[in-house]
Amino acid sequence: MKTNAYEVTGELKGQRLDVVVTRLVPELTRSRVQKLIQEGLILVDGVTRKANYRVHPGEVLQVTIPPAEPLSLQPQPLELDILYEDRELIVINKPKGLVVHPAAGHTDGTLVNALLYHCDDLSGIGGKVRPGIVHRLDKDTSGVLVVAKNDHAHLYLARQFKEQSVVREYLAIVHGKISTPRGSINAAIARHPRDRKKMAVVPEGKGRPAVTHFTVLEQFRNYTYVLLQLETGRTHQIRVHLSSLGHPIVGDIVYGYKRQRFDLNGQALHAYKLGFIHPVSSKYLEFTSNPPAEFTHLLNLLRKQVN
Repeated sequence: MKTNAYEVTGELKGQRLDVVVTRLVPELTRSRVQKLIQEGLILVDGVTRKANYRVHPGEVLQVTIPPAEPLSLQPQPLELDILYEDRELIVINKPKGLVVHPAAGHTDGTLVNALLYHCDDLSGIGGKVRPGIVHRLDKDTSGVLVVAKNDHAHLYLARQFKEQSVVREYLAIVHGKISTPRGSINAAIARHPRDRKKMAVVPEGKGRPAVTHFTVLEQFRNYTYVLLQLETGRTHQIRVHLSSLGHPIVGDIVYGYKRQRFDLNGQALHAYKLGFIHPVSSKYLEFTSNPPAEFTHLLNLLRKQVN
């Protein structure tokens, strides 16, 4: 149990208690601070206050951070393709078929289970000893993924994703010939009105804004190889946007064709590039990974059909 004291200075006058503590202890998320306040672990001059309490100069805040609780998930010795690792974060080249986080139907054998086994220096993220999943890739999408090892890294990286400053580029093979060499898809996304497991393009104001930029790399007889840049990161964004254009991703039976010509393990979509600012060094880091063999094999097959 660690307790630190902080004196409220003049520039913090009148701000909410939870906001002030988040500023003074940047490794804590605001939701984590609010939970600590509810548990009576943050005091103002020795007195418990609510999260919306407005602080005054000269008040002393006592912030107690309990040791992280162990997570019930079991570490598993699964093989990881590690592109980079330090005390703050780890960058993985995720294979197709690997679920990122345990959920209904996937209680083990996930990336989180593998990380719990691999990492011996995890800190308490959100009060629990676990890897910090900052962003996700669908089960059948391969490519570059960053995971935070502590609260500070998690918050720092999450802020970059929220501010849309992270560089994210994907490669995909889609049905049909895209008529323009480059363009942008600006269409809001929300839960599908009838199938709650799916997402859908909806009228502006009815969902969350979503923007995907695309550049055609190659065209084949009935297919297109395309580079995609994410401006936002909504659930299934690329798959939904491309499907709305009439160019669903090859192998995507959820947003595309139920019957597929090629025998693929999921959609031909690969997270090719990820770039962000490191949470401690403030240096820009960028990582790339080549598409898996299945993706490359399909590309070569389509190229032979053209020639």
